[in-house]
Amino acid sequence: MAQLRQVLRRKPTLLRCFSTAPSSVQLRAQEKIREIESNSPLPEELFSKHLTDSFDRKHNYLRISLTERCNLRCFYCMPSEGIELSPDGKLLTNDEILRLATLFVKSGVTKIRLTGGEPTVRKGIADIIASLNELRQYGLKSIGMTSNGLSLHRRLPQLVSNGLTHLNLSLDTLDPFKFELITRRKGHDAVLKALNVALESNLAAVKLNVVVIKGLNDSEVLDFVEMTKNQSISVRFIEFMPFTGNKWDQKKMVESSELLKRIKARHPEVRRAPDELNDTARSWSIPGYQGSFGFISSMSDHFCASCNRLRITADGQIKVCLFDAKEVSLRDEMRMGASDDELLEIIGQAVFGKKEKHAGMKDIDVVTNRPMILIGGNSTRRNVLSRLPLSHMASSIPRLDASKRLRFYSTSSKLTHLDEHGRASMVDVGDKQPTKRSATASGRIFIPEIAYELVTSSYPTEGSKIFTPNEQSALEKARRKGDALTIAQLAAIMGAKATSTLIPLCHPLALSNVDVSLVPERTTPPVGEEEQTPVRYSILCTATVSCEGKTGVEMEALTAVSIGLLTVWDMLKAVAGKEMEIGQIMVTHKSGGRSGNFSRCIEEGK
Repeated sequence: MAQLRQVLRRKPTLLRCFSTAPSSVQLRAQEKIREIESNSPLPEELFSKHLTDSFDRKHNYLRISLTERCNLRCFYCMPSEGIELSPDGKLLTNDEILRLATLFVKSGVTKIRLTGGEPTVRKGIADIIASLNELRQYGLKSIGMTSNGLSLHRRLPQLVSNGLTHLNLSLDTLDPFKFELITRRKGHDAVLKALNVALESNLAAVKLNVVVIKGLNDSEVLDFVEMTKNQSISVRFIEFMPFTGNKWDQKKMVESSELLKRIKARHPEVRRAPDELNDTARSWSIPGYQGSFGFISSMSDHFCASCNRLRITADGQIKVCLFDAKEVSLRDEMRMGASDDELLEIIGQAVFGKKEKHAGMKDIDVVTNRPMILIGGNSTRRNVLSRLPLSHMASSIPRLDASKRLRFYSTSSKLTHLDEHGRASMVDVGDKQPTKRSATASGRIFIPEIAYELVTSSYPTEGSKIFTPNEQSALEKARRKGDALTIAQLAAIMGAKATSTLIPLCHPLALSNVDVSLVPERTTPPVGEEEQTPVRYSILCTATVSCEGKTGVEMEALTAVSIGLLTVWDMLKAVAGKEMEIGQIMVTHKSGGRSGNFSRCIEEGK
């Protein structure tokens, strides 16, 4: 607490936010008007459509994560077991960061904030800030950074000189012992030193981020408020938010309304302070205090309606919402040679797919979304490929051609076979009523001509192809296994019935029918392309499975096709073991169940 008293005794180093002299009322009003105008996005006719979503929210604020690494281990940010870092080659380079930043600024972004991990551990951060500072000619107004302050006090003067204008410091406690509990590291003194340097520097604003956790640091809220008495600083109390691996519990969260009640009990004269345009915090001030405090109520009172933020992760994914796991890789598009116009189209599709608001606190995806440290928030996974829902895509944003498909990584939907803790769990279908259900799946195995000849004729006939002695020997060996397609058909039926014993979390079902067909096909090239495109031989396996049950039979159909094609492989491996290829296994039709009917068209012979 001695260090706290030292901070509170320091003389003011920045101008007071508002003058208390009566004669300054008109000047303060004019200043506020200028502030709002300077922070406003471009006029609607000039603001890029690619940064405007379907709810007409214009996104002029970009957060760029510079690294996934951090020199602290705050439990609400990083899972206790740690994280798997992306290889260096997967992270954005300085040039790639500058290219994206330039693209966003020219499209209307006026504010950029650098985050992490911990951004100060990124080599060359001073050069990155200097490069971003050159974007002021295109409309960039502020360059901010969120830091834990651990190694900042020596570097901050250079960063400010290079163009840094705003700083958010993360400090959740004024108690050195609690600091180690929260961050799992020492360094409380270093953060306070960084705060002192920040207050003495030429920054436009210094903010202190405090994540409030019940029973741990919520008793310090009044101490943090007291810091605003003699310092022009904004303390922001942040509700504990759920992310992968941070063991979020609603019981640990203190709602902002509760904190305000506590503050008003000590300071009944507290009053609302003007908020910055689109600010996430609801600001308050105490008469006579130089600074202010505010609440970021992402859980209890979200601010989605005015959200103007986009995020670029350190590995180059764009996230349109902190709590939405869907991402699209701008890094991959750049490295495949995408032009700026093509990148803007991709960005536009992602932004336009942004939801009206994130899920409620009990429904936020804490299983498949990234941990906070990998997003780049206030403080190399393998991702599931999926598509952003583009059903509401604006006609003014053209779709990309097939050669420029978006690669969406993630996780918008909850995995049905994982519980709330991420552990494997069978879906409970006890409350469902049995209904008639069916599913059809198909797949294909590509085979060489010799194998095609084998499965389409039991024995060579007069006039058929003449085989070499080695080929004839292999054919005889394969024939000893019997009729390949008949055996594969039987295996596929058996596979469908055994699905629940092969796929761990599938329900055992009483199947009413399994229909399997295997059809040899010879695909000839189009006229005029005979020399460039060879004839292809394959076997198409189709399985239709039916039942009357509480869950669908898509897995049974897929298993039937897979087992059938694998059996064909086994039957033909004597003559074609090195040349066969299995692929294109998919559900082509389903009916029944809550999700309704589904049909999928596939190109024959592809």
